[in-house]
Amino acid sequence: MAPLPSRKKRATILDVATVAGISRGTVSRVLNGERYVSAEAREAIDKAIKAVGYVPNTAARNLVRQRSQAVGLLIHEPHSLFLEDPNLGSIILGANTVLSQAGYQMVCLIIDSERDETRVGQYLNGGSIDGAIVVSARENDHITEIIENLGLPSAFVGPPPNHRPLPFVSINNRQAAAEITAKLMASGRTQIGMIASALDRASGADRLEGFKDALGSSYRPELVAKVDRFSFDAGTVGMRKLLAACPTIDGVFAASDAVAAGALSVLQQTGHRVPDDVALIGFDDSSWAKRTTPPLSTVHQPASELGSCAAELVLAQIKGREINRDGVYLETSIVWRESV
Repeated sequence: MAPLPSRKKRATILDVATVAGISRGTVSRVLNGERYVSAEAREAIDKAIKAVGYVPNTAARNLVRQRSQAVGLLIHEPHSLFLEDPNLGSIILGANTVLSQAGYQMVCLIIDSERDETRVGQYLNGGSIDGAIVVSARENDHITEIIENLGLPSAFVGPPPNHRPLPFVSINNRQAAAEITAKLMASGRTQIGMIASALDRASGADRLEGFKDALGSSYRPELVAKVDRFSFDAGTVGMRKLLAACPTIDGVFAASDAVAAGALSVLQQTGHRVPDDVALIGFDDSSWAKRTTPPLSTVHQPASELGSCAAELVLAQIKGREINRDGVYLETSIVWRESV
């Protein structure tokens, strides 16, 4: 049996100093960005670094500074939805851009089970990250409790569960849902239902409340189909429930574009024309809204900006700056397309 190849020895500051012919202390000052080192010495050190292949030991440096230079992105969603929801992708990219520019590594932590929750809780308690961005936190969430108890710099995308006084960035889901429902009503639809999703988190619950606000006395509880997730499959289940409750339904508000796409597939399978027979609206203005036939009327929410703003809030806390504890709200807009 052939022996395993030995791991190449890591170059050290001493190696750099030896090749450059300069003291170890001078090399250390250059690497730490200190002044008062001659241009000739800097040039010699730069050449020596390239010659020996020196890479700073960030783990050791961070241990001394008691910093990991990493921020966790905690996503409370099942693995399937993590891949299906384009909003999550935009939030991740927005956050990563800000963190990368600041020299921080983003660590994605997906929480899809009690085992995941335990594992991530232990990870947080171990001090492996300097801060946390939390997406889709739910009521009575154990991870949120850990973050609060640790005093960990954090920012939630959406209001924190159970009204905890923690930093967050969000949109006004209730107001946006009310506005697009009112526009649907103005199109002349009279039997309007909703596929309400993820009611165990603020975004889903607020969209249902906005729907109720718009309908007022016309609201009919039996025309609300409650489903667990913001997913295509949840939309198919919800639409079948609505058709069973009201075969003559002529307007549907789906709590997300993925849910609306699932609803649209059921309507088309059952011979309902959209928008002639049933008008359909979604929420998010994600890629789902643009690739359906017809394309969906929806609420545009700035997903990438939600991620970048959350990252900025975390970095500000890491640096000891004061931040707005009342939440940061970003603007939304209605995008009207051919589904109504």
